[in-house]
Amino acid sequence: MIPADYAAARERAGLVDRSDRGRIVVAGNDRRSYLQGLLTNDVAALTPGEGCYAAYLTAQGRMIADLWVYELGDVLLLTLERDLKDTVLAKLDQFIFSEDVQLGDVTLNFNSVAVVGPLAARTAASVIDNGDERALAALPEHGNLRTTYRGHPLIVLRVSDVGLPGYELLVEPAHMAPFLDALRARGAVDLAPSTADTLRIESGIPRFHRDMDEETIPLEAGIEDRAISLTKGCYVGQEVIIRVLHRGHGRVVRKLVGLKLTGGAVPSSGAAIVSEGREVGHVTSSTWSPSLERPIALGYVHRDFLAPGTIVAVDGAAAEVSALPLVPSAAAQK
Repeated sequence: MIPADYAAARERAGLVDRSDRGRIVVAGNDRRSYLQGLLTNDVAALTPGEGCYAAYLTAQGRMIADLWVYELGDVLLLTLERDLKDTVLAKLDQFIFSEDVQLGDVTLNFNSVAVVGPLAARTAASVIDNGDERALAALPEHGNLRTTYRGHPLIVLRVSDVGLPGYELLVEPAHMAPFLDALRARGAVDLAPSTADTLRIESGIPRFHRDMDEETIPLEAGIEDRAISLTKGCYVGQEVIIRVLHRGHGRVVRKLVGLKLTGGAVPSSGAAIVSEGREVGHVTSSTWSPSLERPIALGYVHRDFLAPGTIVAVDGAAAEVSALPLVPSAAAQK
């Protein structure tokens, strides 16, 4: 049986709690050029209303964090895993010298919820003052805008890291309860955390401290196409990335893949991935997929086992290595 909240997200609109997000504002005339030398994507190219996904790396090319950068017009808003916020804020502060840059922690200034699914634009527009469904639907990935809810400030962020296209809506904490009630009155359904995680895993989206950590190189997690600009200037960790891409032809020792398992048991995080008695990787995220009617997982495997269709074993059950996403986008939008 397909859970009701899962069906709502796939067919109509679901609500995903985003209290696990940390938020940093970067102000000042030099904000874009300052972050341009620190993050992997082309922040300098952003214009008001635009954004990008990026990584923050050590000089060794390993990840400090992944984050989303939104140019709001007068400040840059960074969103990231909440447990990474203090570390990133402290590191960013260390690199401010004579630049016109000011940092601020605005995590507690907003509460937020993501509205996802085929009717996300319509649902979000219905509660925004003078909401325009077509304008929301036209926002590009990572696009953003400022508007109001009952006269109170509201920030709209176009997001895709939930697993379905949608909008993250940021409101002042005092207005969050009536705002959620208004969304529910328009038919949006609250998603259990486990359901939200299922959508993420089906879409093959890695999450920091689940599928990536401080030892991960972005190329291993497969986020380079989204998070790394190959045309911008220098940034911290670039030398390692370029060396792997150009000299190593992008080959890394291990890489994140999807797994489709037989049987009914969902493997645990950390479970060994085995081929002919040899451990070749480990599971990082796993769930039961209602769309595929089987257990699925994300995990790292040695580069000799990356080919889709390769058969391995997890907890004694056969598993097929699969390209990501595990659930195609057409199925996500049915």
